Amino acid sequence: MDDTDNAAAKRQDAQLKRALATIRTLRRKLDERGGDQPVAIVGIGLRLPGGIADTEAYWTALAAGRDLVGPMPPARQGPFAAEWAELPQRGGFLDEVLDFDADFFGISPREARALDPQHRLLLEVAWEALENAAVPADRLAGRPAGLYVGITGQDYRDWLPGEPDAYWATGNGHCFAAGRLAYSLGLTGPAMAVDTACSSSLVAVHLAVQALRRGECEVAIAAGVNLIMSPRSTRLVVQTRSLAPDGLCKAFDARANGFTRGEGAGALVLKPLARAVRDGDRIHAVIRGSAVNQDGRSSGFTAPNVLSQVALIEAALAGAGAGPADVGYVEAHGTGTALGDPIEMEALATVLGRRNGGAPLAVGSVKTNLGHLEAAAGVAGLVKAVLCVQRRQVPPVVHLRTLNPRIDLDGTGIVVPDRLVDWADGAGRLAGVSSFGMSGTNAHLVIGAVEPDELTERPAPPSGPVAGFVVSARTPEALRELAAAYAQRVRSLSPEDYPAFAATANTGRSRLPVSAWIAAADPDAAVAGLTALAAGEPPAEADPAALADAAARRAVLDLPSYPWQRQRHAPELPVGEPGEPGPA
Repeated sequence: MDDTDNAAAKRQDAQLKRALATIRTLRRKLDERGGDQPVAIVGIGLRLPGGIADTEAYWTALAAGRDLVGPMPPARQGPFAAEWAELPQRGGFLDEVLDFDADFFGISPREARALDPQHRLLLEVAWEALENAAVPADRLAGRPAGLYVGITGQDYRDWLPGEPDAYWATGNGHCFAAGRLAYSLGLTGPAMAVDTACSSSLVAVHLAVQALRRGECEVAIAAGVNLIMSPRSTRLVVQTRSLAPDGLCKAFDARANGFTRGEGAGALVLKPLARAVRDGDRIHAVIRGSAVNQDGRSSGFTAPNVLSQVALIEAALAGAGAGPADVGYVEAHGTGTALGDPIEMEALATVLGRRNGGAPLAVGSVKTNLGHLEAAAGVAGLVKAVLCVQRRQVPPVVHLRTLNPRIDLDGTGIVVPDRLVDWADGAGRLAGVSSFGMSGTNAHLVIGAVEPDELTERPAPPSGPVAGFVVSARTPEALRELAAAYAQRVRSLSPEDYPAFAATANTGRSRLPVSAWIAAADPDAAVAGLTALAAGEPPAEADPAALADAAARRAVLDLPSYPWQRQRHAPELPVGEPGEPGPA
């Protein structure tokens, strides 16, 4: 090849590189204009039965097929012990829901006592989701960040004595669950509470996805919460005859005779995929399509409609640009009711069934582990599906012994696993998530992993020498507790991960009033500095030049969540009654 040919080849290479750069730029601009662009899940916060507070603990419980339903904690009965004695008391319960770090959020003890524990839980779990995303809450203040909260129950009103006051009003209305969170974080995008009964939190995710696609916000938090605080709501559910007498949710099983109630909260931080890639975010999963519809005139007001469910799943698939063969797993609504399970499975078989052969489609329901989390059920199921996509495994459906005889899976390719199984070879890479409300409002999402060709503009991870990192908290006590947790985390790191740890601590956490600088170039020095700080050594201030260098390095690595300094905040109950408040 002569010099002329070499020159021509170089020009062609240069032209090709410019063309590829132009294509990437145009693709990014097109993504940012909205439409059906994918949306990335970049942060997850959880509070679930069994003491589950993060995704690792959640997956461990799911993979082991644990049943996390149990008796109601005695303190939860509060002033209603006599009434609870006549009602089912098994459920998926959280611990100590009256304990709350009110001071962290600038809430007085008097106001905290009137504040629905569901609202309190949302404040903490949303903060934890932002930390998981390495998105400092203080950097969202004043920005068009959206907030969508699925919430239904208002049991705590029964705890509050006397005439309602301003704190009662702002502490218990559904709208204030979203408004207070937006106020606390300084968010200026759309903020709203969503109540569509059992589908509330998945509808909230759908609304957040649509808002991001329309450009109404650049980042969004979608959440759901449910607590069982009063016998009144349980009495009403009993009257619908939908509770299982044995307190077990036996989805798809021949013994299915209702569900058991459960509690929990979950929050997701969402961004348009193109923005998440450009920001160097950790992407847990990608929402490819979502849809919401209504049952309309079914056989009864609260009865499901198979035709609506079919149309819903088809719409979500179309939005994802996917077909039935692309879906390898569905996290079903799966309440374990005699009417609902066969109808739901018929809809799945109609849309996703493998009539012409192919890899099987696995179907599961987390309600068999947790109970029915009602307004929080959708987000709990969605996070389970995210974990299945990440690990390419499907956990067992607990309590499954014999398939419901009203469910015919012959020739459909659908399987309901009774043990932990690998994602089937050749099965579609996507997962579907369904949530159907007793109100008739249904939601379905299609999610998957981020693909390698979608990461072309991802920034390089931090490298080079580390000067140190910041530890920050609201109080000196919390600072010492966080330092101890950081030290334990650093001990578990490989040396190669230390720069990412330092970068996450510096750029992925809010700067709170009490801070310390840990000057440490390596993990051993970091552990020594953190251990001294945890033992009470006075905090050191950072060198401004070191801080400026640290601020330029962004990474996302799992760090311990903020150590809440909780106190009991409960109404003034008669002395000696269960649930009597502690210091507040």
